[in-house]
Amino acid sequence: MRKALRWLLALVVLIGTLSTAGAATAAEPEPADIKDRLLAIPGMSLIQEKPYPGYRYFVLNYTQPVDHRHPSKGTFQQRITVLHKDISRPTVFYTGGYNVSTTPGRREPTQIVDGNQVSMEYRYFTPSRPAPADWSKLDIWQAASDQHRIFKALKKIYGKNWISTGGSKGGMTATYYERFYPHDMDGVVAYVAPNDVVNDEDSAYDRFFAGVGTKECRDRLNAVQREALVRRAPLEKKYAAYAAENGFTFTTVGSLDKAYEAVVLDYVWGFWQYSLLSDCDTIPANATTATDDEIWTSIDTISGFSFYTDQGLEPYTPYYYQAGTQLGAPTIGFPHIERKYIRYGYQPPRNFVPRDIRMRFQPGAMRDVDSWVKHNARHMLFVYGQNDPWGAERFRVGAGARDSYVFTAPGLNHGANVAGLTTDQKTLATARILDWAGVPSPTVAQAKPLAKFDAKLDVRDVEREPALRP
Repeated sequence: MRKALRWLLALVVLIGTLSTAGAATAAEPEPADIKDRLLAIPGMSLIQEKPYPGYRYFVLNYTQPVDHRHPSKGTFQQRITVLHKDISRPTVFYTGGYNVSTTPGRREPTQIVDGNQVSMEYRYFTPSRPAPADWSKLDIWQAASDQHRIFKALKKIYGKNWISTGGSKGGMTATYYERFYPHDMDGVVAYVAPNDVVNDEDSAYDRFFAGVGTKECRDRLNAVQREALVRRAPLEKKYAAYAAENGFTFTTVGSLDKAYEAVVLDYVWGFWQYSLLSDCDTIPANATTATDDEIWTSIDTISGFSFYTDQGLEPYTPYYYQAGTQLGAPTIGFPHIERKYIRYGYQPPRNFVPRDIRMRFQPGAMRDVDSWVKHNARHMLFVYGQNDPWGAERFRVGAGARDSYVFTAPGLNHGANVAGLTTDQKTLATARILDWAGVPSPTVAQAKPLAKFDAKLDVRDVEREPALRP
């Protein structure tokens, strides 16, 4: 009996020793180098590291489920980038809602908080697309769940406060992410984010175009747009030659004629989206006496005749799929153009997606998000441009919102930002971003960006996507 007890005691001691050894192994220090820490995340792989003074910049792939509700049913590789400053700094989570840039760049909130920046390529924009692509898994909840998984993986490294941001479709994306995962981020800064709550009611856009800018500028733009349709025959002949020279085809939209009208009808919208009132001087002053080449060049410069070709549309299939299934798309009138000159009007997103991809619109998707923002927004800032058409239908915060704001930058377009706000609003917005980022109160009170301006990291054009897309 004593022998058996001695044996049992020895066994207990041995098990305790093994357990201690296992715990010691589990408690080994994490890799010190940030690249090693990133690559230690399951599913993370390195595409490239690019040097930049004061930062480490990584282009990465992260393995994501095609369907977050059924993770076992296939995966795909999603590109992300990490602009690493220091794990002691806040982190900004950015997406433009389209492809991700692989060139180091800093978004405005990142400069304000002097933080790290994680940027995500939106699912189904190549190369972040499953093969074969199940398009039914491209929706705002699945995309928000992509962000949620990335956040959970990286929060273990970047433990300070996080702020999500994005411009245009990226601003929409940041908003949808907050709606579905409201406990992830400490703040949201959404720039120029459209909010098409009722897809078939677009009168707000008509009112916008009736009053934007000055009458002189509106008249110039309207005249050129009308003249391009009056001269449809000679300019379409020019278009056909241009398409043949460049190997452009029109299978998806249906015909060169449909593509031509779509480009022309984007013209006025495209001007106000990307140009300023001062740019009106570049528009032909007298459309009726302008040459065909002058009309062509003005339309091409603003709208882009290459866009509604198969080759121009293909990279944006994911956007038009979403516009035709959940996001909605604007339809406006053209009171300055006689009906005899307009054959199709603003065409629906269905016309810009290959017919073998099935689409069905879900009218409740945007209503749900809009209602949630009005009643539940917390630490959210929406910034719009006064002269940006996409701001005609915008997000608004209601009585249930807390510490949330909607500001408009005077005279600005689709590139509106905090820096372009009035002095009082700029000060308030900057202070709130700093506070959400968790910086010390004295710094918040100063309400100034913490990082010095960097000509390479911080200067960029308006987030321009050709033709009529946010």
